Amino acid sequence: MNEYEHILYEQSEGIATVTVNRPKVLNALNEATVRELLACFASIRDNGEIGAVILTGAGEKAFVAGADIKELAQNNPVSGKQSALLGQSSFSAIENLGKPTIAAVNGFALGGGCELASACTIRLAADTAKFGQPEVNLGIIPGYGGTQRLARLVGKGRAMELILSGATIDAAEAMRIGLVNHIYPTTELMPAAHKLAQTILSKGPLAVKMSMEAIHKGLEVGLDEGLALEANLFGLCFATEDTHEGLNAFIEKRKPAFKGK
Repeated sequence: MNEYEHILYEQSEGIATVTVNRPKVLNALNEATVRELLACFASIRDNGEIGAVILTGAGEKAFVAGADIKELAQNNPVSGKQSALLGQSSFSAIENLGKPTIAAVNGFALGGGCELASACTIRLAADTAKFGQPEVNLGIIPGYGGTQRLARLVGKGRAMELILSGATIDAAEAMRIGLVNHIYPTTELMPAAHKLAQTILSKGPLAVKMSMEAIHKGLEVGLDEGLALEANLFGLCFATEDTHEGLNAFIEKRKPAFKGK
């Protein structure tokens, strides 16, 4: 039984699938949906049976087409800041989950939708997907991490252009600038996301987690500090059963049986 009102949750073979389920409004993010995403990913973080997550949108038109504009229009300066902090907290929980999250972008990913995809570990897109940060068209700025994550993903210059122009780009352009990893026909998007998730699940789970940590934290510091972090985590691997299993399996020419220990 689904315990959420605005999202759908499924779990199978170590993979959780989270679907924003408001197709009548193109899966727009209202406060209730943002809170449900925060609660859902907190549950996933603590669920030892889950090793990877696929995040997508219900219907054929949209991943998430943005925020709920009618709700946004009710904000004052104080509630506006609180709204941004809630969205940032929810999306940071996704980015820092410690487990890879694959965004399967099946349509419009605009505003909060582009920010949500940007918080994921990897982005796959249908060939019909559209991306953009059109907030300036409404006289506001991205508030759920868009000014920060987009620049880190595609570079300062391209992020400036996208955010300041409010332009919408197609999947091909999104891949060209590094926002998207791969593009698939719509019918092949979810199978491709599952295949990638299964590939990641076959690797050492602690190594996956530490690799993500090294990349995330390393991008926020200088190269020397990042290299020191990498060396520390590399050394820490050798305190795990998984590392010894992986190395011995290679030497013995067999598949490793990782336990996440």
